Amino acid sequence: MDVVFDGDASPAGARASGWRGLSHRALGATEVRPLGEGPLRVRLKAMALREGVQLADFSYSPLACRRTPALIRRSDPELYHLALITGGHQRLEQSGRRVTLGRGEMVLYDSSRPYEASVTADGPPAGSLILHFPKRLLPFRDAHASRLLAVPLPARQGVGGLLARFLTGLREEVPHCTPQDTGRLHTTVLDLTGAVLAHHLDRQQAVPASAREKVLLLRIESFIRAHLGSEDLTPSAVAAAHQMSVRALHRLFRHHDTTVAEFIRRQRLEHCRRDLSARHLSDLTVHAIGTRWGFPRPAAFSRAFRTAYGMPPGEYRHRALLSKGAQR
Repeated sequence: MDVVFDGDASPAGARASGWRGLSHRALGATEVRPLGEGPLRVRLKAMALREGVQLADFSYSPLACRRTPALIRRSDPELYHLALITGGHQRLEQSGRRVTLGRGEMVLYDSSRPYEASVTADGPPAGSLILHFPKRLLPFRDAHASRLLAVPLPARQGVGGLLARFLTGLREEVPHCTPQDTGRLHTTVLDLTGAVLAHHLDRQQAVPASAREKVLLLRIESFIRAHLGSEDLTPSAVAAAHQMSVRALHRLFRHHDTTVAEFIRRQRLEHCRRDLSARHLSDLTVHAIGTRWGFPRPAAFSRAFRTAYGMPPGEYRHRALLSKGAQR
């Protein structure tokens, strides 16, 4: 993600005005003031996707901001903001509701309505990942989405957990993405966001069938990753856990150019490859690592690993650790 603003690189007296200018252009005008002693400290990294969708990674010292009716009349980008709190506490008031959120919680707010927010930090700087997207991209009307403004949205399990993990992963992996990847990520993040809001509005049928299918696939993939070490992880077990037939499960994966068994095998091998190259796991035997990720039979593990990576797992580990030792 590109660093868009770093208050520490600006003179202390110019930080607040610099931040106001940037936020006015990107997010809509707000009044901002620091809380407590010392100058305002804000750092923003941002990633643009498509169609006006942007993911922003904020860290900031305690501050308060307000968007008034007068500021809305002056400029309104007509965006929804979905914030995932990554540090500190955020208080938000909009549409007659007040909410206080901590790390790992999400909240939705609207650039077209007045709001007041404050951010406090207990120790390290506060932070949040905020997805900005045009309101027109949601599959249901503004009147429906407004019911969720300033309402805590669970982000630890279910589809909310999927979205939170996706946003966090997007922040970490975006430096390695191609423009083609970015286009696919844009579609996925909007599908997940729409599914989360539809879930809380009980309007799942408003979400296009293609988006519902994609979200279901993401849920199944997440389930598979969480159970890779189990020998009982079979297509039948996966289908039963998601209350669908094995035939429907196979059809879902076939639509996305793979099979259930192939996805499981590929994920297991990639986790084995990662662990074999990890110096802090060098005390584990190759067999123990294979067993850890669902390959309890050494011969079968060695054969599958050689097919995927061109060498047996023991040789791969030796080369990987030797290479890391040479880099020290």
